[in-house]
Amino acid sequence: MDTIYSLRPLAAVLIASAASILILATRNRPNLRETWSVAGAVATCLTVLSMTPWILAGKYVEVTPFVILPGISLKFRVDALGILFGTIASFLWILVSFYNIGYMRSLNEHAQTRYYFCFAVAIVGAVGVAFSGNLFTLYLFYEIITIFTYPLVAHHQDEEAYEGARKYMVYLTGTAKGFFLPAIILTYVLAGTLDFAPSGVVQGIFPADANPVLVTITYILYLAGFAKAAIMPFHNWLPSAMVAPTPVSALLHAVAVVKAGVFCISRVMLSVFGLEVLDRLYLGIPTAYAAAFTIIAASVIALTKDDLKARLAYSTVSQLSYVIIGVALLTPTAVTGGLLHIANHAFSKITLFMCAGSIYVALHTKKISEMGGIGRVMPFTLAAFGIASLSMIGVPLVCGFVSKWYMIRGAMEGHHSFFLLVFLASTILNTGYFIPILTKAFFDPPGPALEHLGQGGGSGTSRLHEAPIFMVVPLVLTALASIVMGLYPDYFLNIVKAVFR
Repeated sequence: MDTIYSLRPLAAVLIASAASILILATRNRPNLRETWSVAGAVATCLTVLSMTPWILAGKYVEVTPFVILPGISLKFRVDALGILFGTIASFLWILVSFYNIGYMRSLNEHAQTRYYFCFAVAIVGAVGVAFSGNLFTLYLFYEIITIFTYPLVAHHQDEEAYEGARKYMVYLTGTAKGFFLPAIILTYVLAGTLDFAPSGVVQGIFPADANPVLVTITYILYLAGFAKAAIMPFHNWLPSAMVAPTPVSALLHAVAVVKAGVFCISRVMLSVFGLEVLDRLYLGIPTAYAAAFTIIAASVIALTKDDLKARLAYSTVSQLSYVIIGVALLTPTAVTGGLLHIANHAFSKITLFMCAGSIYVALHTKKISEMGGIGRVMPFTLAAFGIASLSMIGVPLVCGFVSKWYMIRGAMEGHHSFFLLVFLASTILNTGYFIPILTKAFFDPPGPALEHLGQGGGSGTSRLHEAPIFMVVPLVLTALASIVMGLYPDYFLNIVKAVFR
């Protein structure tokens, strides 16, 4: 397969880095500071999109800025899997940048320059992870994401924020250094390289005579090392991180952090081990069982949560494992569904969190039990929430259905009927924790959240009380995108199919 040597992958990382520096430099000029955030997001996204035609044409884009040691280099390599994650992270950064303006200004939050700076650097890490050409580069940018999202989680600087941030840091850095780094060392010893497989996903980088026990141990270390993927029992950091401002929660759950986790697992499974090794050593199906347990257990816990962000957090823990279960089933159709779910879940889940933030800004409530009647005063926000909820459930015509349909077909092709039951149970549980929110919002009489507005009656004639337009427009756009991607899934579907070339 042809390789194009271009500086564009490096340029995408540098543009986002430059935006973060300019944000710091203009700390005393809020309008200009926020302009740099939006401009950096747009420029990064356009740079990423400019490489997509090459990838769809079956080419790779590669650049190696410098070599550290023989076999260890800072290397960027863009393929179909990388362009998938890179496109999601850079595009959603644009919308969240506008949302940030509405959220931070409406609540008059402190330390806004630090907030925007760390937000931008987190996207630098996400783009770097997407375009990593080897495990060393992947590890470097994986840790950048962790380090620069810590101040975002601890943003409120109270006891609860510091406790959540501390747990966040211990889980993510502890597992990365305790498991991910040793796995990289073992990989270098066994394979003699840290570069990802040059083409395709069938053959990995391990030689045929590699010790199968050591290869298996290496694989387990990788799974444990990517705690960002929130596979149980390495998930508890994620609900604790909900102390962060809601746009940060959106970043954590849809754009950078957790998506980096499932992306890294997918990358290692496909570009380091390969489908053939995973099948021969029987590593795929046990991974799928672990993901299945996480899907069901997290969904059950979500049912018990009255705090909206906590319910969404456990929903994320559940939905992330759909990606892992799809890849772990090892059939091309299931892998397609799993990778496609990275995009579909991102657009729908960021909508849900932006809706949660809008509800908080407009009505100052986080409790589902207090949200009676809010759909009548926040129709745009709750309509977007409804669309995204249907996507999470897997209802046809919304994007979540498409990826789950491919995973169901893949499970059937592999004759894994157990996972069909898992998908069915998950759908029922998703319905159980999303639909009551919508029925309460639209059909219940006004609850405590509306009392301070003086809204009365249940006739639905109450005046509108939406969040600022900078917040509402992005969440409406991501909700509409979920429908468009459900009706016309070809763009991301074609990118995912290019993974198998």
